[in-house]
Amino acid sequence: MAELNTGDGGGGKGGKVRSKKQNSKVDLTAMVDLAFLLITFFMLTTSLSKPQAMDLSLPDKDPNEKDTKDTKVDENRTMTVILGEDNKMTYYMGLLASPKVGPKDIAYGKDGIRRELLTQKKAVLAYSTALGKPKNGIIVIIKPTKKSNYRNLVDILDEMAISGVETYAIVPEFTPEETKLIDKK
Repeated sequence: MAELNTGDGGGGKGGKVRSKKQNSKVDLTAMVDLAFLLITFFMLTTSLSKPQAMDLSLPDKDPNEKDTKDTKVDENRTMTVILGEDNKMTYYMGLLASPKVGPKDIAYGKDGIRRELLTQKKAVLAYSTALGKPKNGIIVIIKPTKKSNYRNLVDILDEMAISGVETYAIVPEFTPEETKLIDKK
C-alpha cells in the first residue's frame, strides 16, 4: 500500500507559514510477490533440454558360453569401414583379398560416406532381389583403429542412422591384410 507521511502543519510561532515537504513512501511488497510468482511459474512450465542418445544393441558378455558360432554372411553384402587417425576413413566392399569396391579413402558427411552408403545400399538391394531375397540389406562393419578418436565413431554411427543402414557392427579386431593397409597409410 502507498502511504503518505505528513507533518502537523505549523510551529507555535507566528509569522510566515512555511509549507513542509511531504515525504512519500511506496510499499513494494506486492510487486516483489508478483515477481516471485512469475519466476516460479516460468521455472515450472519450461521444459529442460533432453539429452540426445542413440540406442545400441550390445551382445551379452558371458565368459562361460561355449556355444559361440561364427555368423557367415555374403561378402557381396558387406562393407567394411576402417576409421583412421586425423579424421581419415577407408572403406571397401567384400573381402580385402578380392574387394568388389575399394579400398578407397573417403571423407565424412553427405558428399562422402553417406553418398557411398546409399549407393552401395541400392547395389546390395538389387543383388539380393536378383537372388530372390529382397529383405537382405547391406551389412556395415565399422573398425576403429587405436589412433581414431571417439568423435569419428559417433559420426559414422550417425551416418548409419541417417542413411537407414539397419545392420552394422563395431569390430575392434583387424585381419593381417587390414593391418598392412593401415600401416601403409
